[in-house]
Amino acid sequence: MAYLNPVRHITFDARDPYALARFWSRLTGYPMEEDADPDADHALLSPGQPGVPGLLFLRVPDAKTVKNRVHLDIQPPAGTRDAEVERLTGLGATVVDDRRTEDGLGWVVMADIEGNEFCVERSAVERGPVPA
Repeated sequence: MAYLNPVRHITFDARDPYALARFWSRLTGYPMEEDADPDADHALLSPGQPGVPGLLFLRVPDAKTVKNRVHLDIQPPAGTRDAEVERLTGLGATVVDDRRTEDGLGWVVMADIEGNEFCVERSAVERGPVPA
């Protein structure tokens, strides 16, 4: 099935596009453009897989001031949600709201280095096989 308007990029406003792109590159594993310029007004991460949108970071003069209207949900492919939260904290992310429950379910709302919220869900391994 052909999509009418496939998503090409998910775009973030950024005070420092290069630094924010580096953070998200470390989070996702998506590579930065080979000719990325730290002083440019944009930075692009391309996953290199057809049909998977890139992450585009554009310089804007103002800082983020309100809650995101859209956010990304991150699901680690391996390991655990909790280990991923710890790794991302080490990259400079902060925990905004901890929605984990005693039974191991739930998620963690985090913010990147410029305050953009995203959620870390349980990993694919923790969720187990998808029922047929």
